[in-house]
Amino acid sequence: MSKYYYVYILASCKNGTLYTGVTNDLIKRVYVHKNKYSQKGFTTKYGICLLVYYEMTEDVNSAIAREKQIKNWHRSWKIQLIKSKNPDWKDLYEEICI
Repeated sequence: MSKYYYVYILASCKNGTLYTGVTNDLIKRVYVHKNKYSQKGFTTKYGICLLVYYEMTEDVNSAIAREKQIKNWHRSWKIQLIKSKNPDWKDLYEEICI
């Protein structure tokens, strides 16, 4: 059985504050962000809970490297990445819960 790892980007709103992370359980991780279980965290402070982008890999090292790469990008590059897969900045959370 393969294990998957996800690099994801959350936003507060379209063109809003962005957060990039990595996880092995995307549904659970986004649920935690949406329900503000981390009361003092960055995502809670800025209302960041919309899943606007994610990608999947079977290699944890690739996922971590990709997260670091995206985190080091200019904001405009991150926005272009989001727009390339999700031009309307829809919340993709319900899509992944199916």
